[in-house]
Amino acid sequence: MTTTVVTASEGTDSPYALSHLDALESEAVHIFREVAGEFERPVILFSGGKDSIVMLHLALKAFAPAPVPFALLHVDTGHNFPEVLEYRDRTAAEHRLRLHIASVQDYIDRGVLKERPDGTRNPLQTLPLTDTIRHHNFDAVFGGGRRDEEKARAKERVFSLRDEFSQWDPRRQRPELWNLYNGRHAPGEHVRVFPLSNWTELDVWQYIAREDIHLPAIYYAHEREVFQRAGMWLTPGDWGGPGDGETIEKRQVRYRTVGDMSCTGAVDSDADTIEKVIAEIAASRLTERGATRADDKLSEAAMEDRKREGYF
Repeated sequence: MTTTVVTASEGTDSPYALSHLDALESEAVHIFREVAGEFERPVILFSGGKDSIVMLHLALKAFAPAPVPFALLHVDTGHNFPEVLEYRDRTAAEHRLRLHIASVQDYIDRGVLKERPDGTRNPLQTLPLTDTIRHHNFDAVFGGGRRDEEKARAKERVFSLRDEFSQWDPRRQRPELWNLYNGRHAPGEHVRVFPLSNWTELDVWQYIAREDIHLPAIYYAHEREVFQRAGMWLTPGDWGGPGDGETIEKRQVRYRTVGDMSCTGAVDSDADTIEKVIAEIAASRLTERGATRADDKLSEAAMEDRKREGYF
């Protein structure tokens, strides 16, 4: 009797085989539909950054031709890039989606939060985020985090349970065998959901190219006034830069990731088209956050500490 062993690589030329982007898209669409079936008040975190843009694109696909059955939520630090905020507002209006904005500036004005000496407000986002989740009783919150970004995010499941204080305990992570997701939660708890968990930065850009998704121009190489601080090219602004001894200069740069202007660095680049961006990322040996996010360099466990407190 002869036994034939079929390896995983065989049969990939089948017309029914999914490409890796099709497989990732299918998984994300399944996650969106699963949340719609399990939860009562989900919300999508949407900043106008590339990952949240791809996430919204997937949600639109998941429920087409019906509208997306979730609202959008953005935690606005007051130090966000104007180009990105304009994209956020225009996109929400285009798809007729309700946009909730949690303002860090409001908390500072009320004396609930205090400005940090270094001027960055990224670590101040946690309280406005968790307050807004509680106020609106959101029981599932979609985020664009990916496991390839940072080692703390690599620990996270697709469905990540948060307690009544919105805090994350790695020991309470649930197994997700065979893509079965457990959304069970007690009153006051909620679940953070990450449809892009298994994507890489390169996957995101290849998908953007395939789907012809429009992004803010900040993601492509352009001439910009920047100054150097701690080895990073930062954009000057009211947040507190440049300081003494820091000189503004014009450089050809682009942004790999977009957050608070005070902690998001640009990279020198001539990648002014999506094809050039993909080639640049394929050759890179640094993650986007490792290369351009100062808030992740505060300590070895900076991201994990913030996640435990309620941050994404």
